Amino acid sequence: MTSLPADVQELTIGELAGRSGVRASALRFYERQGLIRSRRTAGNQRRYRRETLRRVAFIRASHHLGIPLSVIGDVLALLPEGVAPTREFWERASHCWSEEIDARIARLERMRDRFTECIGCGCLSFDQCALVNPGDRLGAHGPGPRRLFTPEDAPEDVR
Repeated sequence: MTSLPADVQELTIGELAGRSGVRASALRFYERQGLIRSRRTAGNQRRYRRETLRRVAFIRASHHLGIPLSVIGDVLALLPEGVAPTREFWERASHCWSEEIDARIARLERMRDRFTECIGCGCLSFDQCALVNPGDRLGAHGPGPRRLFTPEDAPEDVR
């Protein structure tokens, strides 16, 4: 990781990439998505405000938790222009997302527990299928892993 002098207020894309650990291509993607902003020099080079480092750290940490970039963008839009996420901002976002993360954890635990017993009548559970789904009764409810998902867990295309 590269260090930057304290008096540096703007970073090139290479400096931002080196300091944040995020590839330049990802930074350009974040910019296209409106998650970060840059100004252009007379030579059309990007320059990022130093505060962008914190925004990138927030994006990476949030995305690592499985928060979609669109949701991250909605939250970052609440920050005034040129303001880096503060500790209080991170705590508020964490509080807002903890319910969603807890629900995702519960859904994954239910799926893990069901997966052992039934890989998902559709059907891959050859040894047990005749016992838990005789005559493929669940097939009448449509394709997909009917025993693995509850209606609220099922992806849109399986509901």
